Amino acid sequence: MNRTLPLWPVFVALMLAGCTGKDENWHGKDISGLMPELEFQLQGTNGQPVTAADSKGSIRLLYFGFTSCPDVCPTTLTDLRRSIRQLPEYYQNDVTTLFVSVDPRRDTPERLASYVDFFGDRIVGMTAEEPALRKLAKRYRTTFGYDDPDASGNYNVSHSSAVYVFDRNGDARLLLRPGLSPEQISEDLARLARESRS
Repeated sequence: MNRTLPLWPVFVALMLAGCTGKDENWHGKDISGLMPELEFQLQGTNGQPVTAADSKGSIRLLYFGFTSCPDVCPTTLTDLRRSIRQLPEYYQNDVTTLFVSVDPRRDTPERLASYVDFFGDRIVGMTAEEPALRKLAKRYRTTFGYDDPDASGNYNVSHSSAVYVFDRNGDARLLLRPGLSPEQISEDLARLARESRS
């Protein structure tokens, strides 16, 4: 079974922010002002660099995972796809899912492309060498790790199951934790889309 890692630093920060009077009408956790803006340079499924500027103007959902993940990753990505499809049609193209593989040894551009294509056409698969992935994970106060390989060389990867939501300006807005329904996620995304669409 896939093992996920807690976001202890994030949760401590969120607890400290609990008395700031933030609007609590979101289903996800409001992390406005608690995380840096969206910024990265990774390798896309075509082997070319991908940056946050490539999806500027859309609402971005940032998720760390890996294609060999047996349960958490496909469940999360399926829920995100369902939540986006429940949006009014004119908002659906306003949302981009950014899937960052933390398993670059196995997740080649070709494998990553095949994986993300299954979850829709508004999902971008990316990865990088481990040092760059560690730097990005640290930026958003999360981590990942590798189990020892078995006799066949197979290994599992531990990672957080949370999804970070960034608005059109690239500002961190919400943390979507396990347990939210696609309907709840869709309501949050629609609200973000409405407040920022010109």
